[in-house]
Amino acid sequence: MTGRDLPKRISLLVSDVDGTIVTPSPNKHVAPATIQAVARLRAAGIAFSIVSSRPPRGMLSVAGPLGVDRFAGFNGSSIVAADLTPIEQHFVPEAAARLAVDELRKAGVDVWVFADGEWYVTDINGPYVAHEVHTVGFEPTEVADFGDHIARAGKIVGSSKDPELLMRCEEELQQLLGDSASAKRSQTYYLDVTHPSADKGYAVKALASHFGVPLDEVAVVGDMVNDLPMFAVGALAIAMGNASDDVKAQADYVTTSNAEDGVAHAVEAVILPRAP
Repeated sequence: MTGRDLPKRISLLVSDVDGTIVTPSPNKHVAPATIQAVARLRAAGIAFSIVSSRPPRGMLSVAGPLGVDRFAGFNGSSIVAADLTPIEQHFVPEAAARLAVDELRKAGVDVWVFADGEWYVTDINGPYVAHEVHTVGFEPTEVADFGDHIARAGKIVGSSKDPELLMRCEEELQQLLGDSASAKRSQTYYLDVTHPSADKGYAVKALASHFGVPLDEVAVVGDMVNDLPMFAVGALAIAMGNASDDVKAQADYVTTSNAEDGVAHAVEAVILPRAP
């Protein structure tokens, strides 16, 4: 953990979704204890929102039960209202998107493109397609080629059952992309390519502005490497108990896992005592 001084006041909590605010696979639902904890936050004057690598459409099953009125998808590249009305959209630059698709295919990774409110795949029977359907709550569209959807991609995903392969792809692809796009794993089996500057840190800044909260009163909670940009922005960074040691090392506080109501535990232990 960081060992830095913790803020005395928290006015906004921003949470990651998978591995954090929802229970583990296969259920991936918002536990009653978490819903109750978020209600206690609001009663204490603390705002709440979520940010995820999921497409915004795939976040409704989480945003709804938690009463979230503005949230961020695609790792921060898309910020929307509760009815999915776009507030901000940042697409992967087309040249970077095409490079990413080509390189992921060369590596033998299954490639998906999220664009125009839809999810496009070239293999409906790909290794994690059914898993993602369960997670986001809608079916993909199978295409022979991604065509001009690539020009409007909010996110490109490489999925593989080989976590070491994806780890290598992450490093190699980011080197090729340079500062034209961001390549980060959101799960051990997913590598996300998104807009280079609209990461989860950007999302936290945008959400804090919406709620009128200064960044030194913002707490964040997450479990994966793609959550680290918001750890760097928030005044209080909380890692889940199921996070890797590398992520925990960047946190100010480590809570229990998402199988043990980790977010609810953190709310009670470190957020509510710092209510405005």
